[in-house]
Amino acid sequence: MAHEELPPLNITPGAIRFNTDSMKLEYFRIGMEGGSTSSYAGIGTMAAGEWVQLTTDSPDIQTGGTRGLTIGGYEQSPSTADIDEIYYYNLATTGNATDFGTLSVASSGIHANGGASDRTRAISAGGYKSPAESKNIEFVTMSSTGNSTDFGGDLTDETLAMGCLSSSTRGIFCGGRISVSPSVNTNKIDYIVTQSTGNNAQDFGDLSVARRYINAAMCSSTRGIVAGGTESGEVTKMEFVTMSTLGNMAFFGDLTDARGGGSGSSVGSNSVRGLCCGGYGSPAFVNVVDSVEIATLGNATDFGDLSASKGDAAIMSSPTRLVYAGGQVAGSTYKTEVEYFQFSSSGNAIDFGDQSNDIAYAAGASNGHGGLG
Repeated sequence: MAHEELPPLNITPGAIRFNTDSMKLEYFRIGMEGGSTSSYAGIGTMAAGEWVQLTTDSPDIQTGGTRGLTIGGYEQSPSTADIDEIYYYNLATTGNATDFGTLSVASSGIHANGGASDRTRAISAGGYKSPAESKNIEFVTMSSTGNSTDFGGDLTDETLAMGCLSSSTRGIFCGGRISVSPSVNTNKIDYIVTQSTGNNAQDFGDLSVARRYINAAMCSSTRGIVAGGTESGEVTKMEFVTMSTLGNMAFFGDLTDARGGGSGSSVGSNSVRGLCCGGYGSPAFVNVVDSVEIATLGNATDFGDLSASKGDAAIMSSPTRLVYAGGQVAGSTYKTEVEYFQFSSSGNAIDFGDQSNDIAYAAGASNGHGGLG
């Protein structure tokens, strides 16, 4: 015990001390009252109370900058099929995709899955795994490379084409298309505690209307926003929730035009600004990029343009950049191009590099998006 350490019941959670034995700074974290080993939603399993060493290490240091992943997707050539590959990018630089590993469903691959992430772990949830929609959840550790591991729990329904929000503790999966006969849109919102494996997703609340192919998802450390999507047709509607609580979506504002099929399967924002990139604005893809200020309610404003009218891409975000990987253009032509935007200034897309192949409908994830603060 360090010099003059207080009895555990007198220590306030979050207290800081200098441990004279280890010569390290530590903070105090605590579980449920009464001294039992328990779990708070969004915090994870811990002892009744313990001192934990503070560290200056971070996922950014481990990966040489914010790391972004693209997970699964649908490849146009040479296989013209769902793929199981996972690729990664260093979002602080530019360059081509690097192989990370594969999903566990190697025989069939996956597309239109949802991507959620915290500082260390990337989640792939649901999607289409031939011959039907899936409710499976898998994860990888982003600072390493390797194949995915089963999360040990599932979504509440077989679901694809969701809008996905992430905080430092939760992955939240909004709407989508569920596998019933015939398949229909859903308004349900599921959530998981990202670090708590072995548990099924729980009910969070509802969207205002059942919706799939949400155009964009954006987060600060407290607020998550989903924008656009397809109801009976494409919509301009943006809605938000407070991610640390439970409840239904509330109206936020409108996009500059109605569209779905963008990149809502992962977080496309830093902690201040979100971008809504391209998508399907019936009857055609668009190149429009909207900007949304997350802390305030209101309508989106024009930010710039993609290099072409397209949608169904994978999105990865760092505190300074949004990276837009692949997707498809008119004529169902899939793209290899990867491009990026700087959050701090409006403007058009800048070339980043290339995917390994022409891929659309992949999920994205990163360890530096806006939901992580």
